[in-house]
Amino acid sequence: MRFGTTLAPANEDAVLLCDDVRVSVLSDRVIRVEKGVFTDNKTQTVDCRNFAKPQFISEIRNGKLVVKTQSRIFNVDLNTLETNVKFLDDGHIATPTNRNNLGGTARTLDGTFGVLGSWKGAREKKDHFCLSHIRKGIFAEDGVSEYDDSKSILLDEDGGVSCRKAGGTDKYVFAFGADYLGGLKEFYALTGATPVLPKYALSNWWSRYHAYTDREYLALMDKFDKKDIPLTVATIDMDWHIVKNVPKGVECHSMQGAGWTGYTFEKSLFPDYKSFLKSLKNRGLAVTMNLHPRDGVRYFESQYADMARACGIDPDSGETVQFDLTDKKFLNAYFDILHHPYEEDGVDFWWIDWQQGTKSQMDGLDPLWLLNHYHFLDNCRDGKNGMILSRYAGLGSHRYPIGFSGDTFVCWRSLRFQPYFTALASNAGYTWWSHDIGGHLFGKGNAELYLRWLQFGVFSPINRLHSNNKSWSKEPWLYPRVESIAEQFLRLRHRLLPYIYSANVRTAREGIPIVAPMYYYSTHENARSKSLRNQYFFGENMLVCPITKKCVNGSVKQTVWLPDGEWTDFFNGEKLSGGKEYVLSCKLGDYPVFVRSGSIVPMLEKRHGNSMKFDRLEVRVFVGDCEYTMYDEIGRIDFSMKKDGEAYTLEIIPDGDCETETVTVVPDRGWAVDGDAKIVIDGNPVAVKLVKV
Repeated sequence: MRFGTTLAPANEDAVLLCDDVRVSVLSDRVIRVEKGVFTDNKTQTVDCRNFAKPQFISEIRNGKLVVKTQSRIFNVDLNTLETNVKFLDDGHIATPTNRNNLGGTARTLDGTFGVLGSWKGAREKKDHFCLSHIRKGIFAEDGVSEYDDSKSILLDEDGGVSCRKAGGTDKYVFAFGADYLGGLKEFYALTGATPVLPKYALSNWWSRYHAYTDREYLALMDKFDKKDIPLTVATIDMDWHIVKNVPKGVECHSMQGAGWTGYTFEKSLFPDYKSFLKSLKNRGLAVTMNLHPRDGVRYFESQYADMARACGIDPDSGETVQFDLTDKKFLNAYFDILHHPYEEDGVDFWWIDWQQGTKSQMDGLDPLWLLNHYHFLDNCRDGKNGMILSRYAGLGSHRYPIGFSGDTFVCWRSLRFQPYFTALASNAGYTWWSHDIGGHLFGKGNAELYLRWLQFGVFSPINRLHSNNKSWSKEPWLYPRVESIAEQFLRLRHRLLPYIYSANVRTAREGIPIVAPMYYYSTHENARSKSLRNQYFFGENMLVCPITKKCVNGSVKQTVWLPDGEWTDFFNGEKLSGGKEYVLSCKLGDYPVFVRSGSIVPMLEKRHGNSMKFDRLEVRVFVGDCEYTMYDEIGRIDFSMKKDGEAYTLEIIPDGDCETETVTVVPDRGWAVDGDAKIVIDGNPVAVKLVKV
């Protein structure tokens, strides 16, 4: 089996056995508590339990196991398993509760109007979609949280999955305090790293849900190119396969109809799909296609005979090959027969749209999680950086990016919720949400709402423009009032690739989320303010304050608060002091994004097309002491900026594999390059002097 795994036992010196209770001290701040049934298998959440070698002492006192590490004292009741934690630095004691948990993320935003309601809730005037829908994360107001892993599926050494034995308890206690970045790094050590995404995932995506022909789609791609709007991912929604022409009477389990599941191209729309896919690739586009696999493989599919034989079914019987990833015959055939041939023809990854609930042939197994697990591992074969687009399936899902947040409604309330929702997900280690930018359902072509959503998309993890109807599609030219502004922001997203890709690498290597709540970087009470919760860090150097309300008389009053330090408006260069609140007047073309002094923001030079090569860079320099590394897929450049009397010296140090040929240094307002700002990189370090003007 190519999906094989290994066991994940804790360090044997850190395991304490007390009759039917086993406590594993995983780090100074994390313990595992089991009762009744023990396991060393990996689970759908946990990947490695031997990631630290904590120093500790322990004793049993009054029916409690007391474990003292270098920074915490854990008290575990051996009967109830209730655990409290004492923090040795300040002496406070905390017990994990739902009430104090800071929240994580949710499975889907399907059909939501944002935090105040769903479609049902709007009709009934009830708060239907509320924060209670957001699952718990790993952080808490008092510094201690708990995760119950007792019902998660086990990963077997042969690549299969199995249920746990009944009657056991398996939970993890996280005592990270307010160390969010350090806690997240430990969480990733326990549950597995977030992988590095392919570069193409980080520019602009195009998606639309309705039937179209290959010629229509290619003509649309060419129009984007003619208007100099870069796209790097072409999303082919479900109508690529047979939908309306499914034979009558075909077995169907989906509420959406018999055409919801399919694997055979619709020839009336795509008479030569191989040529179509090749044409997309020739335009420099990565390709993903939508899947709804619930109904298995039925007799009319072109792959049916091969699938039937592979699964032990007589093809002449017409019997449906049932979807069941726990069946190893089906599992291997599912990828080898249904997916790999299309990948050879040009499909780079798959959009898995599982909407059929959490039940499967194995008790307790969420088929969505298993789809994500196997699809991602399969997409990583041959050593490439794999990727999927799918829904969230609980803690540990960060190993299978990217997340598809679902079908939200086109309204201001939906937009107002998404920045907070996106940043909050870092509390569950989930950093790569992809929203339907612009919304999915019931739009009315509101140009201002479209623009504000697109602006948020440019400064969010994934910028995937999407709609479900021609009437409110997301081409900028359909919104003449804001067309030129929208185009400028889409070009900016592409130019920001070096900054975003570098943040992507840091997420994978160091556990630093690309989007994070303000309290990850500031201890000020305003960083937790409910009124400011939509503000978030985009990478470590940018603070984004999204506009989510309508203009009045041509502008909107936007309240922003900046953490301590000196900040520069990314767009107009205005300098602002931190630790203060400001009220800005923002027109349609304005968007509040601020960069901390002592930051480097590498960008692509202006160019036509969707080339992702980091050969010519424009590096925005926000003067102040700093160290920064820009990563490319095959190399890196280190930047070091240090004060030198009244000036600053910026060192640019490429490694041997760096493909960058030129760097144009662009300092912020009040500073200039002493000499030529355009520097030729020949593999050797270069020093640039920045002087006041």
